[in-house]
Amino acid sequence: MNRKLIRPDLVEHQERRRSSLTTPKYLQKRRAESAEQTSAEANYYLKQMANQTRMVIVLKDGDRIRGTIEWYDRGALKVHQQNGPNILLMKDSVKYMYKEEDERQREVERTRV
Repeated sequence: MNRKLIRPDLVEHQERRRSSLTTPKYLQKRRAESAEQTSAEANYYLKQMANQTRMVIVLKDGDRIRGTIEWYDRGALKVHQQNGPNILLMKDSVKYMYKEEDERQREVERTRV
């Protein structure tokens, strides 16, 4: 079976290029932007919320907040504390967070040594 080699028509390509150069930027089609973030953060929060995992949240100023994450959105976390009021934290004030049980395990390992 003979196959024909199909080559793209360069005239069409040149016309498209010319039109894109003459068309104002705001009328040109934009490429699809890549996702701002993966869903890893959302999955992490959902897992901790479902398990009601006790968390330690370290703020940028050094304060530590202990509690469970009740809900989250793009810019905030709601943390339920056992010995205090619920707190609404803005995510940009959070330095990092970890599970409270990790802290206990480190203390147990230190006492062994």
